[in-house]
Amino acid sequence: MIAMMSALGMTAALGGCGSSGGSKDVTLRLVAADYGDSDANSSQKYWDKLVKEYEAANPAVKVEVSVYSWTDVDREVKEMVAAGKAPDMAQIGAYADYAAKGQLYTADELLSIPVQANFALQLTDAGEQQRAQYGLPFASSTRLLFYNKTLFAEAGLAPPKTWDQLAADAEALKADGVKFPYALPLGPEEAQAETMQWMLSGGGGYTDNVGTYAIDSEANVQTFTWLKNELVGKGLTGPTAPAKLNRADAFAAFTRGEVGMLSGHPTLMKTAAAKGVKYGMVPMPGADGLSKSTLGVADWMMAFKQNGHAEQVGDFLDFVYSDKNVLAFSREYDLLPVTTSASDAMAADSDDQDLAPFLGELPTAELYPVDKTSWAGVSADIKAQIGKAVGANGSPAGVLGSLQAKAGTADDGS
Repeated sequence: MIAMMSALGMTAALGGCGSSGGSKDVTLRLVAADYGDSDANSSQKYWDKLVKEYEAANPAVKVEVSVYSWTDVDREVKEMVAAGKAPDMAQIGAYADYAAKGQLYTADELLSIPVQANFALQLTDAGEQQRAQYGLPFASSTRLLFYNKTLFAEAGLAPPKTWDQLAADAEALKADGVKFPYALPLGPEEAQAETMQWMLSGGGGYTDNVGTYAIDSEANVQTFTWLKNELVGKGLTGPTAPAKLNRADAFAAFTRGEVGMLSGHPTLMKTAAAKGVKYGMVPMPGADGLSKSTLGVADWMMAFKQNGHAEQVGDFLDFVYSDKNVLAFSREYDLLPVTTSASDAMAADSDDQDLAPFLGELPTAELYPVDKTSWAGVSADIKAQIGKAVGANGSPAGVLGSLQAKAGTADDGS
């Protein structure tokens, strides 16, 4: 799928770099999320460099970029829009609410044909409502099972391919005194990701094959019953209750050598290596064999109609999605390119081979149901409640059933 669109002339254009994007001086405002973990690699530096190059070639257009943490960026944009001061562009986590209210330009109204056609197909599909694309994918990642090679070697273990093997490995790691044999972060930071990864590995997911919420499906209930009984109930997920363990804390514990296994995305590679942790990566185990699909995550760029700068915004975004800029961002933050041409370039570059396993997972990756306007609320409910499903007094069927009931109501718009 990564190479699927290459026959259409898929080298992302520089979007008329060198033209003014119009005869009138215009200032565009972009709100973006910060993918860095310190001032040294803040996304503000990426955008400042990109904007400087764009403005030098397009003197009639100025671009002001405000970067916020992921904790704040979605709320900041929501408040701007509510106050009638929408930015020209926002690079955030969800687009569907704004699209449903008619506040966004479509990709057709903004991008050149080669740039629009260059997005990976499953990301284009995820950015559509009513067959019109409003969400432009900006960054993506998939998940693999990370394991500590040193701890596995000391216990004489091989990476698991099934749930039963994962549980057996966790038992052996626990016997060796490993603090978190399998780290299960179902805390409020990113519980929706761990939840979906496990649902997929059990043959389920958040929705069925026609896009209707199916949170309490038989497959999902069986998955969380297994987690509760075979991992959490046997003390194989560490001293912190999954409901209170956040993804960042689980990753930090992995880099300290305290975790045997966890589901991780590409950014964990750099931080683990920097701490001297020897790690391996394999596809997530499934109930009876390797999981048939993995979690894919995409973040989104969108353009608001309010200020009426479609021509200038489109020209700037054509430049943003050039191979040079897509690859620079992806390499800086260990993320996957969202365009087919940049993905092809990364796959062919020997310097990018550490990301190859994640690129290989992308064609079968499944994304959150981000086209649903209800998803933001449903995701928040999952973050708040799913940890209870595997707690000592929790009922997987009860918790999943409650989440399904609220999701179904939200999806109906009632």
